[in-house]
Amino acid sequence: MILIHFQTAMQRRSLLRCAAAALLASGLSAAPAWGQNKPIRLIVPYAPGGPLDVTARALAERVQPALGSIVVDNKPGAGGNIGADLVAKAAPDGGTIGIAAVATHAINPWLFSKMPYDAGKDFAPITQMVRVPNVLVINADTAQRLGIGTLAELIAYARKNPGKLNYGSGGNGSAGHLAGEMFKQGAGIFAVHIPYNGANPAQLALLAGQVDYNIDNLAAAAANIKAGKIKALAVTSARPSPLLPGVPAMADTLKGFEVDTWWGLVAPAGTPADVIGRLNAAFTEALKAPETQQRFAQLMAEPVPTTPEQFGQFMARERARYEPVVKRSGAKVD
Repeated sequence: MILIHFQTAMQRRSLLRCAAAALLASGLSAAPAWGQNKPIRLIVPYAPGGPLDVTARALAERVQPALGSIVVDNKPGAGGNIGADLVAKAAPDGGTIGIAAVATHAINPWLFSKMPYDAGKDFAPITQMVRVPNVLVINADTAQRLGIGTLAELIAYARKNPGKLNYGSGGNGSAGHLAGEMFKQGAGIFAVHIPYNGANPAQLALLAGQVDYNIDNLAAAAANIKAGKIKALAVTSARPSPLLPGVPAMADTLKGFEVDTWWGLVAPAGTPADVIGRLNAAFTEALKAPETQQRFAQLMAEPVPTTPEQFGQFMARERARYEPVVKRSGAKVD
């Protein structure tokens, strides 16, 4: 009887070992590839439901076979600085990664008087995730009343009528505000900036005709463009976007003009190179998948998989580009 129980126990252990081996072979291990026994924490420094959050959750789902469980943790506040700082100060072991965005890693270093982290030194780049074209949109009734149907006509009107046009944004120092300042400088015009408490109120003000034009990201503006409530004059990417057929690039009128919304993945500085490499391989493969591209296209977002080095160099260029823009705008958060 004892022998029978012993054999049964041995058989059960053998079956468990076989099942575990099969699970590993299928790539569905619950632990990351470098042997960590807990889920990876992916910090999104903004509230749930926005494009950054949606894309982060979509990728977290796709990389689970390669990396194991990933828990998305939203930590909004201070223009994204609270969540970014949590990533910067996490243990550099691959257990915590986060989203780096144009605000947290290019604008905020010049906008905030005191920063809790160094955007250039406290992070290890993994990969850029996406870019979303911005679009200059004008209230449809305003466009008809003033006879503005193209970007060139908007610029011509603004030059002849300095200060009569205004534009809205989600607040002083926001991406929309700074894109508007770049446009004003590049076009040689003056328009009054009206800041609102967030992108949604700024969009509502445009729809109501309280402001004349905005520079918004395409994901937020697309529905109202399709509905005819606002008119798209130009996208701010270097080339026309396939996501908005028939709308020219602003660079066609203002040579060299290019402003995109972007975000990507970073880990704490000091994370081992082999861990960064495995994270990069898993996430770039997920970004290249046709299913990901189709899903992101619905958000007007273009996947941009890169090497860690490419993403690091890109963020450095963006910081250098936004420094004079922020200082010239006079925006500051104390």
